[in-house]
Amino acid sequence: MPVTGPRRKFLGSSVAALALATGTLMLTAPNAAAEPVDTGKGGSTEQSGGSDGTGIYAAARITYSGSVAKGGGRGNVVSTDVNWTPPPCWYAPYLGAKDFKKKMSADIEGQMSAPGMGGHAGAALSELQRHYEDDYGWADTPGYKDYNVEKDGEGMFWAAVENPDEPDLLKRNSCNDLPFWVDNGDAPPPQYEEAITPEILAALAYQHMELPDTKVSLAPEGTTKVNLPTWAWLDKAVFDEVQATAAINAPGFALQATTTAKPVSLTLEPGTKDAETHPASGQCTINADDSIGEPYAKGKADQTPPCGITYLRSSGNGTYDLQATITWDIAWTGTGGAGGDMPDGTFGSTQAVTVQEIQSVNR
Repeated sequence: MPVTGPRRKFLGSSVAALALATGTLMLTAPNAAAEPVDTGKGGSTEQSGGSDGTGIYAAARITYSGSVAKGGGRGNVVSTDVNWTPPPCWYAPYLGAKDFKKKMSADIEGQMSAPGMGGHAGAALSELQRHYEDDYGWADTPGYKDYNVEKDGEGMFWAAVENPDEPDLLKRNSCNDLPFWVDNGDAPPPQYEEAITPEILAALAYQHMELPDTKVSLAPEGTTKVNLPTWAWLDKAVFDEVQATAAINAPGFALQATTTAKPVSLTLEPGTKDAETHPASGQCTINADDSIGEPYAKGKADQTPPCGITYLRSSGNGTYDLQATITWDIAWTGTGGAGGDMPDGTFGSTQAVTVQEIQSVNR
């Protein structure tokens, strides 16, 4: 019989004991240990769950493909919105009813038999056991009879997944509800706001996206002269859009989202205050043919480049670190026609430039 009071209030009264009992059910995001598949532009990361021989998967895993970091790590995109962060945790399909009963009942019994497990902690474990065995529920959370084994194959228990790239432990552990049942083909109950969605998958694809290196063509290349314009450009061929896809598949449940990054501008930072950028903002916009800047051609030595730098002081015995950063417009599409915009991303690289003290030179 359900008890009154909100679900989170019930959990809050017994957090310590429930953490002991359910701690092993907090899944780590599966991307970290996956083997990558080289696609020539990033990699593909995949892990599939185990099976109990009946076709019921032991855990649903997120699969990453396209232009993603190898080895399942964080990509190299930096969001221009300092307040935007990937999800620290989420809920996803975990186990079928029979597998969940085997796992959860063993964990509960193991904790209840541990030395000193009494008082509030013991009582909380007893309530947890009743929740899954004796139809004991509360407010917006129904209980289960014998771990729902009569519905095995008709749905799955969902559990929390931590994002291993989230540095804040409290945020990473903020998905702290008990595992809950979802019938195949149904959406998770609305109170589980962190349940996996195409938008969450798009954010994870953003987090794992690997953008290409940004080495601009320069003329003169490597060594230039004081007061001599240095031309900078990027050809269309090395300036294409990139995509990263995140997908999850489980019995009766499948979602995917693709995050697309399109280059829109190149920002040049000379590495010294003694320089002028062209244009003055240092931001070179994309051309109609999807290139940036203009290649230097003979006879243009005295012209101001549409994208470039004029150094005003020698680099002496060293070099200046020219930082070239591309800004990417990022959007996503997903299952069911979902989609939208995401914060712009940036990625840059550094090139060493030697500047010699010669006032003029013919090219």
